[in-house]
Amino acid sequence: MSRRATIRTDCDDPELVARSLAPDNTDEMETTVERTDEGRGTVVTRIDRETTSGLRSTVDDYVVNLSVAIDVATHARNGQHAEPTDAGPASDSDTDSTHDTQ
Repeated sequence: MSRRATIRTDCDDPELVARSLAPDNTDEMETTVERTDEGRGTVVTRIDRETTSGLRSTVDDYVVNLSVAIDVATHARNGQHAEPTDAGPASDSDTDSTHDTQ
């Protein structure tokens, strides 16, 4: 007997989230996107596993991956700076690593 779970997640950029999740999906998982008439989207993932413990483990991993994918999509949607922020010098030392110290 197979165990099944369906996880539905409403989000602003479901295609991006679904694409982010796809590389981690196993053969027992299928992720699709459903659109509402209002344009909102839902990521739908169906998971089939042979054991309850396997299903639980897969769902647990998926939820962690989903959380990361949503965070990445949110940051991507909010835009990035055109140039990276200067983090300062890579070293506090004024010495040159190629300088001969003999």
